[in-house]
Amino acid sequence: MRPKDVRMQLHTKILLGLVLGTLFGFLANVLGITWLQQTLVALEPIGTAFIRLITMIVIPLVVASLMVGTASLGDLAKLGRIGGKTVGFYMCTTAVAVTIGLLVSNLFRPGSRIDDTTRDSLSAQFSGDAADRMTLAEEAPSVMDTLLNIIPRNPVQAAAEMDLLSLIFFTIVFAAAISVIAPRRREAVITFFEGVNDASMVVIDWVMKLAPYAVFALIASVVAQFGLDLLRSLLAYSGVVVLGLAIHLAFTYGLAVRFLAKLNFLEFLKRIAKAPLVAFSTSSSNATLPVTMETAEEEVGVSKPVSSFVLPLGATINMDGTALYQAVAVMFIAQIYGIDLSVAQQLIIVLTATLASIGAAGVPSAGIITLIIVLNAVGLGDQVQAGIALILGVDRILDMIRTSVNVTGDITAASVIARSEGEELGFKPRTKEPAVPVG
Repeated sequence: MRPKDVRMQLHTKILLGLVLGTLFGFLANVLGITWLQQTLVALEPIGTAFIRLITMIVIPLVVASLMVGTASLGDLAKLGRIGGKTVGFYMCTTAVAVTIGLLVSNLFRPGSRIDDTTRDSLSAQFSGDAADRMTLAEEAPSVMDTLLNIIPRNPVQAAAEMDLLSLIFFTIVFAAAISVIAPRRREAVITFFEGVNDASMVVIDWVMKLAPYAVFALIASVVAQFGLDLLRSLLAYSGVVVLGLAIHLAFTYGLAVRFLAKLNFLEFLKRIAKAPLVAFSTSSSNATLPVTMETAEEEVGVSKPVSSFVLPLGATINMDGTALYQAVAVMFIAQIYGIDLSVAQQLIIVLTATLASIGAAGVPSAGIITLIIVLNAVGLGDQVQAGIALILGVDRILDMIRTSVNVTGDITAASVIARSEGEELGFKPRTKEPAVPVG
């Protein structure tokens, strides 16, 4: 692994790439500098290449780390206990996130700030994209089919299709079987996968050297294409979503880290910052997973058995940020059309969004699909397509923010569960490597 001082420099470079990318994209957009906008958009393939490189290592890393972690436990009861805690924690924080989303929506009522002309203009502008999303949602499997699909018919196919939930299920079952076979054979299998895991971490270190440049390319491209008129039109909605996410981050995760993981929350955020930054740039928990696992283990001290189980599962089913955004989006759409949702209907939003975040895991455009489920559950089926069209314009930037919150929640869960299992967590001092004498 690279020295701590080098890792800290990388963190600073990623942040610098994020700031510069935002600045260049903003200037190109505000000043209408066409050639600069075109140049920044042309840089997007650099970011796409980075996402592909880091996604490339997800499958070997998840399989190897989960195999080693689960097989090394040697205790199926402990595995079940950790699994129960993980799912329970994720569902509780998701329910809290939805509740926060409803509270801030009722308090600030962002939908009441959009006039009918702006509403109709936005609906017309993004009606085509909304129709495409609706078609995708109609083709998605039902919740029951999704749950059944967790059991893969072919684990190799699940790996090829990046179906992480199915792959995690198979790997856990297989690793549990390995844990009860003869010790000599068990150690041989574990040693092999330890080698795969170590090699995966080396590849991650190589790929992360490109991170600052990739972050710049991804952010600059998004901001350069982002319509400021659109942002002004949906500023209240976007602000309420961001406020809700900030409250969830500060209070829900802050209290969990402070009182359950027993760590200083500000130092925790500083240490794990690399993972949310990469998540912000890629808008993908799965693509960020290798960085998330490395950060939890090396910066917070979470053990490999816990991180290899909790974090891949979190990247698949933990949708706190998405669930909160859906609560705000449903209230926003209802308020725009002058529909008052009762307390009972808002409780349905909490229940539906929480369950849908699990049921829709692993399917494409899960956020939009679960939003459609929630809209239908509270009787807004007639406004589904128009409502989705209203929020699609700012969905990309909000997706980046909520993905960062999701990844922070993953590491928070891993820390809480590790502490509940009696692990000693802590922040290792960042000391520079001693200079090598010359001569």
